[in-house]
Amino acid sequence: DVQLQASGGGLVQAGGSLRLSCAVSGLTFGNSAIAWFRQAPGKEREGVACIVSDNDDTVYSDSVKGRFTIASDNAKNTVYLQMDNLRPEDTATYYCTIDQSVTSCITAMVYPGGMDYWGKGTLVTVSS
Repeated sequence: DVQLQASGGGLVQAGGSLRLSCAVSGLTFGNSAIAWFRQAPGKEREGVACIVSDNDDTVYSDSVKGRFTIASDNAKNTVYLQMDNLRPEDTATYYCTIDQSVTSCITAMVYPGGMDYWGKGTLVTVSS
């Protein structure tokens, strides 16, 4: 049974930092794409960052490039999203996702509906 557990969300002031974690059980990363998405109330789901742990290939959305960093720890089967210089517009529920048949971050970010497994999400609130 594959499970993704996202954690690390909370309330932070603008300019602050948070680190989200996504602990994955039931499968190993291999060359799978693992991505973070977010969804704010009334807005569409947005791809934030993605990593393929086998080759450290990463992709970021333009809205977070230079502020967020994604990393994976294969020994712990965990993916992290370091979020720095947070802005009020980063407020959203953040979800992690993985699909062993998706080995490209471009595919994962553009076609999220094709991803097999999703965590429940962790809420990030950035106050101004």
